[in-house]
Amino acid sequence: MNGGNGGGVTGLRRSEIQGLRWTDYDGQQIRINRSIWCGVEDEPKTRKSKAPVPVIRPLAKMLELHRRRSGNPKFGAMFRNRRSPLCLNNLANRVIAPSLQWCRVCGVRRIEHRKAEHPFQLDPTRTAWRGRHAFRRGLATNLYRLGVPEKTIQAILRHANVSTTNTYYIKSVPEDSVKAMKALEKAAVSLIVRQQSTRHRRKRR
Repeated sequence: MNGGNGGGVTGLRRSEIQGLRWTDYDGQQIRINRSIWCGVEDEPKTRKSKAPVPVIRPLAKMLELHRRRSGNPKFGAMFRNRRSPLCLNNLANRVIAPSLQWCRVCGVRRIEHRKAEHPFQLDPTRTAWRGRHAFRRGLATNLYRLGVPEKTIQAILRHANVSTTNTYYIKSVPEDSVKAMKALEKAAVSLIVRQQSTRHRRKRR
């Protein structure tokens, strides 16, 4: 487990993941006590950012497996390199992004393209790395599509204002637009039927 896997189900910010310690986790929730940005430890972003984050069962199993593979530590950084807390920015630039970039000539990933006989040419049809913050936006959008109220999504992401959640994190997808237009069509048809029915009754009088 590299520290980024849980971002899609917890909504944690990159700096919060880098600041996690084993003492922040009790098996059911994660307490956000600090953030680390560019190697500098600081307070969480806002007062609401300090709210505990529930841990769903699949993530709890992943964390316990990660703990066992790390030697069952009780203290210290939850995700780390050999000597220091893990830098997720380096992980994204050196591993994640290159692994998602494919050569359109030979179909080989950039990370494995060093011995190729031709220059790497990016295939624009492949899925691109959108940054780790996409995990938070994806979580908000998925929860919204599952019917979770916006205020609850705000609480999960620990935003100070629900307007931030609505404006920047809950994203519409094509299926949402289609459903919205069908709902509008249904409402319009219903209105027309009612109007025609009313006119018909008036004429009979």
